[in-house]
Amino acid sequence: MQTNPETVRRELAAALRLAAKHDLNEGICNHFSVALSGRDERYLINPYGIHWSQMRPGDLLLIDGAGQVLEGEGEVEATARNIHIAGHRANPRHRAIFHVHMPYATSLTMIEGGRLEMAHQTAARFYGRVAYQGFGGVALDEAEGERLAKAQKDNPHADVIFLEHHGVTIGAPSVALAFDELYYLERACRQQVLALSTGRPLKLIPDQALRETAQQYMQVIEFQADKHFEALMRVEGL
Repeated sequence: MQTNPETVRRELAAALRLAAKHDLNEGICNHFSVALSGRDERYLINPYGIHWSQMRPGDLLLIDGAGQVLEGEGEVEATARNIHIAGHRANPRHRAIFHVHMPYATSLTMIEGGRLEMAHQTAARFYGRVAYQGFGGVALDEAEGERLAKAQKDNPHADVIFLEHHGVTIGAPSVALAFDELYYLERACRQQVLALSTGRPLKLIPDQALRETAQQYMQVIEFQADKHFEALMRVEGL
């Protein structure tokens, strides 16, 4: 991941704008963060009240481990502070954490036994990297943030966490990979919802083929994520 704070600011602002472009946000209520390199806890996070489609690098806030604003103007939403700081501490490998209520992924958190099923190759990229967390209400206090982070502590291999009745949280070592995971997770969930709408049962990928496909994804995932993110930024002139 890029360690230059200005580069990270540009990438994070671009990710927020691209998320709005692809309908991955909900109002102004979701949040993205990045942990910066250094001895002290420092995070970039989007301020409350600015629509993602208008987010600029200079709009992002720099906060410390207590959630106090060190640079920038605006406030950090309480749920953002509680979810992201605890999440970064729970799994330092997740330098970027994106929390959203994107439509199709969230719909799976609303049905009995809702899971991302391994029925399409896009879903296979997430094989073995998904966890599920029960509902605890809106994360307005630190205790709920810690409870949500428990899924990351208990399963350090989980990069995607489905939050029951809520949404999803995605963690990755870079902004580009976090956005790529976000983008393809929503498409995997959309494919599943559309397939289920036929009323026919899902046809799951056989175990051996599933493991091989997941391994193939992992061999190229960071390279493809970087190329995808760069291409989207060029399209939008970011």
